[in-house]
Amino acid sequence: MEFKKMSWVLACVGFMFLGLCKANGNTHYYDFVLTELNFTRLCETKTILTVNGTLPGPTITVRKGDTAFVNVYNQGSYGVTLHWHGVKQPRNPWSDGPENVTQCPIQAGSNFTYEVIFSTEEGTLWWHAHSDWTRATVYGAIIILPALNTTYPFTTPDGEETLVLGSWYKGDVNEIIEIALATGGDPNVSDAFTINGEPGDLVNKCSNATTYRWVVDYGKTYLLRLINAVLNEEMFFAIANHNLTVVAQDGAYIKPITTSYLMITPGQTMDILVVANQSPSSYHVASHAFVDGDVAFNNGTTSAILQYNGSTTPSTIPTPILPDFADGTAASNFTTQVRALASKDYPISVPLHITHTLFISVSVNERICPNSSCDGPDGNALAASLNNISFVTPSIDILQAYYGSIKGVYSANFPHKPYIFNFTGHVRNDTIYPNFGTKVRMIKYGEEVEIIYQGTNMIAAENHPMHLHGFSFYLVGTGSGNWDPNQAPKTYNLVDPPEVNTIGVPKNGWATVRFKADNPGVWFMHCHLERHASWGMATVLIVTDGNTTETSMLPAPAYMPPCK
Repeated sequence: MEFKKMSWVLACVGFMFLGLCKANGNTHYYDFVLTELNFTRLCETKTILTVNGTLPGPTITVRKGDTAFVNVYNQGSYGVTLHWHGVKQPRNPWSDGPENVTQCPIQAGSNFTYEVIFSTEEGTLWWHAHSDWTRATVYGAIIILPALNTTYPFTTPDGEETLVLGSWYKGDVNEIIEIALATGGDPNVSDAFTINGEPGDLVNKCSNATTYRWVVDYGKTYLLRLINAVLNEEMFFAIANHNLTVVAQDGAYIKPITTSYLMITPGQTMDILVVANQSPSSYHVASHAFVDGDVAFNNGTTSAILQYNGSTTPSTIPTPILPDFADGTAASNFTTQVRALASKDYPISVPLHITHTLFISVSVNERICPNSSCDGPDGNALAASLNNISFVTPSIDILQAYYGSIKGVYSANFPHKPYIFNFTGHVRNDTIYPNFGTKVRMIKYGEEVEIIYQGTNMIAAENHPMHLHGFSFYLVGTGSGNWDPNQAPKTYNLVDPPEVNTIGVPKNGWATVRFKADNPGVWFMHCHLERHASWGMATVLIVTDGNTTETSMLPAPAYMPPCK
């Protein structure tokens, strides 16, 4: 819920000396109360952590360029942080949220106010917990409307709907990953996928009555805001008998794509126009996993119902035909169509003079266990890495250490390239075992950065959704096999590449992104498959201050959650 400004005088005190309570756009105020409540799904009841008692949590609605202050009261039993996924937070890593990267957890019984600064984003983003696997139930939508006196680059729709894909576990999610990390094996897969918190009527009879229903009027056009909050699977999505026209991704407009299905990775958001032009009835909205690796996954299908107003429900509701789980061609056929709108009103600025290049191998690895005592391959433990460095989360946050010049928390020697081998071919044993450490990459303010993500054939090759905090980047190219410095750049799209914050690195392939390092701060970069992030598929980019106050990090707020 949104609260009046008078109730927020104390919350703003910590920011007032910085002059931050007055934004360029409008200012919004939200209270998020974390509480543990009983929810029943799949015929079983369990206790979950929620925000304001709902699943998904509350929606934040702003206009482009606004600011939101979100006061988080933690009435749960353990520490939590929140992240505003895709919000660039210019000069403000203090409110970005990843645990022990930019802040320490909001401890049980305490509160913390996030200042969420919106800038160029427009469309749909989302927020979620960034502590352990708590985001399984702590997440919600962010709707960024066009600025006042502007409108969409398409005819204003007659209505809107938000659908959030999620994961449901019968067990305690944090216990599941803690056991997996302790034993070295793969964590249990989820027991169901959900749409707006409900598994749907294709799962079991317990879900029939609570299946989410989206009511539409015949002949009207709707803007569907779709979010993938699933923990460990990329997802195919479709609506029976209805086309989808995708018009935005990750808070930026794209050239419209009309399709019968789409593929969306964890972390991604899409804005989709849906015309209610079929015979008035009920139609299934459905989603299941896209998994092109030899890994365990949930093979169930979650559903909602698109119901025409005034119609009766048929005895058999039409269900869309989704691509097969491992259909990499279907996934690629959709993702390779995505192009930035790149119009006069929505221009893009692709870096053309690269001054800082990172070549990053993306790998699942093994950690050697004494006496082959673990549950992973070869009696070892599963691990993951970027450039053969498996990220170790420190005990105090990296931002505090960087800002306060605290030694011994991290080292600034994340390599600009990996140990070179045949990344997508036969992998030798000497490449399987990573080094472990808290290594970051320093980037000077204003540099034009290119990152080449190279997938590898280690342990279990699959598609990796890579996410960078603090920036949107341009996806200028993707390909299969090993990236070739002589041939790959010739294929780059430098005219209208999509501006996104999360991209899929193809299985045994590569993806190249570019961005300008114009946002000083400490920014987390990681795979958005939670098991991979938990195993260490992450690093941190630190963009140094520029030469002026306006190109430097904002000063630290008066209060940050203490590290314990």
